[in-house]
Amino acid sequence: MEFKMPSLQLEDLRDKISSHLRPWHRSFQFWIRAADIYAGYKVFQFRVTLVKDTKKMEAMWESQHELAAEKIYSLCSELGGFFLKAAQILGKPDLAPAAWVRRLVTLCDRAPGTPFDMVQIVLEKEFGRTVAEMFERFDMEPLGSASIAQVHKARLRGTKSDVAVKVQHPGVQDLMMTDIRNLQAFALYLQKMDVDFDLFSVTKEMEKQIGLEFDFLREAQAMEKIRSFLSDNNKKVPVLVPRVMPDMVTRRVLVMEFVDGIPILNLGDEMAKRGINPGGKMAAVAKQNILRSLTLAYGQMILKSGFFHADPHPGNILICKGSEVALLDYGQVKDLPEDLRLGYANLVLAIADSDLLRVSQSYRELGIKTLSSCEDEQNEMLKLAQTMFDTKLPPGVTMLQPFSEESSIKKIAVQTFPEELFSILRTVHLLRGLSAGLGMNYSCAEQWRPIAEEALYAAGRLKDDPKREAHKHGLFRRIFRRG
Repeated sequence: MEFKMPSLQLEDLRDKISSHLRPWHRSFQFWIRAADIYAGYKVFQFRVTLVKDTKKMEAMWESQHELAAEKIYSLCSELGGFFLKAAQILGKPDLAPAAWVRRLVTLCDRAPGTPFDMVQIVLEKEFGRTVAEMFERFDMEPLGSASIAQVHKARLRGTKSDVAVKVQHPGVQDLMMTDIRNLQAFALYLQKMDVDFDLFSVTKEMEKQIGLEFDFLREAQAMEKIRSFLSDNNKKVPVLVPRVMPDMVTRRVLVMEFVDGIPILNLGDEMAKRGINPGGKMAAVAKQNILRSLTLAYGQMILKSGFFHADPHPGNILICKGSEVALLDYGQVKDLPEDLRLGYANLVLAIADSDLLRVSQSYRELGIKTLSSCEDEQNEMLKLAQTMFDTKLPPGVTMLQPFSEESSIKKIAVQTFPEELFSILRTVHLLRGLSAGLGMNYSCAEQWRPIAEEALYAAGRLKDDPKREAHKHGLFRRIFRRG
């Protein structure tokens, strides 16, 4: 008698095999593409040394960057997951070639969405009630989909205000961990062959941070903590933080106040629609206000509290009425140890004052170990600090080029970089990308100086009360002058 396996069991078996093979297939795809991009640049570096004409060299570099940009875009968009986050980091005017930025900036909030029937299953499993029982209205199409979750607009039963419902993509955690481990192996190779920087520690911190993003209960607590801190320390909060809906949070679903605003990347288009010249005086004032709000909020969070939102990429920033700024997505937050918070405050003062000796001392205090291979070590150390930890690039530097022989990272090898500092590094670089996108070149170190002084004074590490000296520095006015 012939035995027939039920079709349901066959489908289940197929799904299990597919699920088991998916990380292997994904790893294979990453390495094939990463090797192609890396080899392309290495071959090109040899070819370009044979060319003597400067204009021809520049044209060749632009062509190479455009070719690589298409390949990087393809890798990030097709594999999704963690590589969408990598695109957010790379796609900034100060960090990557212009060709990369033009291509990668379009990936913001373009992760594949989870179908509504699966979203419904997640919601009903997490809350033990049907969608119809919980919500008066629920938009089936998501407002946006990112690498870990997607957000739907809805209205809870018995209320008059809209809410945002953040729902985690099923099965995404395992895939993202696979991505990060592949990136760690690639970082080790680059660290050994091309870049004198502790890239592996950076990727380890990324692994730790992203692992925490899958717990929405933790995210809800972080939102309330930062919301309370900013409210307690300001007459008017510099940024809006959405309010969490009571009893509507689980590890995989987060229901919060809906904030109506314009994504910061669409600000110029929105101004043009309203008859405002995006390059005019009125637009410049609005941009200054936006950047001032973000800078103040981050200065207070990092230097005064040590607990901060660590993911200010453009997709997480909305501009509301009156140029008010809303900061979304608290999956990536960082709680700095006290010694690193104060050590960074000391480094902020060193950068703001261009104090060569203090920069070196701050690096040692923070546990950043360097090895110099240049004559003017102290000046290069200051340039390295400005490049890594300030939004304003050093004089003559328009873009970070770690492979260039003139790069500070080539002249001063960063042998050890504490994992915890990566969140500050990434936050500063994202703020720099925002300022470049708004057409403003400013120093967050200079703006944060009064907050850094206050933090050090409170810890007994400054003798003079910085509040008495605040008029000398013009808190948050010296760089952001109107008009």
